[in-house]
Amino acid sequence: MKLEWTEPDQQFLSELRAFLDEHTPVEAANGFDFQGEANGDAIIAPWLQAWQAKLFDNGWMIPGFPPELGGRNCTPSQTMIYLEELSRRRVPRATHFPGYAIVGPSLLEYGNDDQKTLVSAAIRGDTIWCIGMSEPDAGSDLAGLTTRADLDGDTFIVNGQKVWTSYAMVASKCFCYVRTDQQAPKHKGISLLIIDMDSPGIEVRPLTHINGQAEFAEVFFTDVHVPVCNLVGELNGGWAITQGSLAHERAGLWVDGVARLEQTVTSLVELAKANGCHDDVGVRRKIAAMHELASSLRSLGYKGFASYAQGSSAPEHSYMKLASSEAGKAAFELGMEILGPYGAVTDALRGAENGRWVNSFYISFANTIAGGSSEIQRNIIAQRVLGLPRN
Repeated sequence: MKLEWTEPDQQFLSELRAFLDEHTPVEAANGFDFQGEANGDAIIAPWLQAWQAKLFDNGWMIPGFPPELGGRNCTPSQTMIYLEELSRRRVPRATHFPGYAIVGPSLLEYGNDDQKTLVSAAIRGDTIWCIGMSEPDAGSDLAGLTTRADLDGDTFIVNGQKVWTSYAMVASKCFCYVRTDQQAPKHKGISLLIIDMDSPGIEVRPLTHINGQAEFAEVFFTDVHVPVCNLVGELNGGWAITQGSLAHERAGLWVDGVARLEQTVTSLVELAKANGCHDDVGVRRKIAAMHELASSLRSLGYKGFASYAQGSSAPEHSYMKLASSEAGKAAFELGMEILGPYGAVTDALRGAENGRWVNSFYISFANTIAGGSSEIQRNIIAQRVLGLPRN
């Protein structure tokens, strides 16, 4: 399936390509795989921060937003064109997604006038944000969070712990979900606070990935004082914001996920040829099945996009996130299988492509968690799409 674009859409694409041809950083000129190798010791590479700012200043950070927020008031179809072109080139907008993908859109929708002044810096990358959702005893069940914020006059006193908090080590602000009513049903007693990460009582402990990278952290709150004016939306109204903020994140995830899957399938073909197993019936069948899945997912994504562009819901996108992240994990595992005994080797002298396949396989597990874990996505699909009852 291929969408047909109008003349204005074609002009939009030409302008985008001209900008990318001229300004894409050398670090991403041949595609960027998000394996951390381009970051060095920095959690967010300086070149990526500079690139995010350049995109914002030229109206290419979030094209559907107005110019003062890093966009150019483009149409939904042009947003699709934009996402597909960046995915095709494997050029990132930023690796720091909380600010532009979650905080910015959520504050525009739910924030007060003062809070909305924070949006521009969040999208441009001038302010680094982290998202305080996951907790050790709640897993992916956000409604089970226990971090509490007790109101004392005009101040909330926050106590609790968050985990798997991306960029907490370098963030200056946290979009933190807390329990403000201990007696209410668990979905109804949640509020959202903006917490300054340099507040007394906050301790951040980095968590190291299996590949040696450390972009996640545990965050501990002990009697942290937060002004009432930092409450986003209504008191105990945080659950509605979680649905909105995660929707902002998921809306475009499928485009990048499917594009990466398609690129990985192409790389699998090249890998099979390089290792002399391209005539193996079993290998060919597995790669063909992966190609079939990628093509089907793109068609399904377009169907959801058509509904979304017409103002309808797009339940397909919940499935797209689940399917593309799980398929990516399987594709990189197939690459390791094709490589045989050296599939798990990262040694530059023996590992294929500097360990691309094994490193990507490691990271693929994180992709099944970020933006809503696969288990939670299955629950959403079962209940909201298929109409199945709760257990």
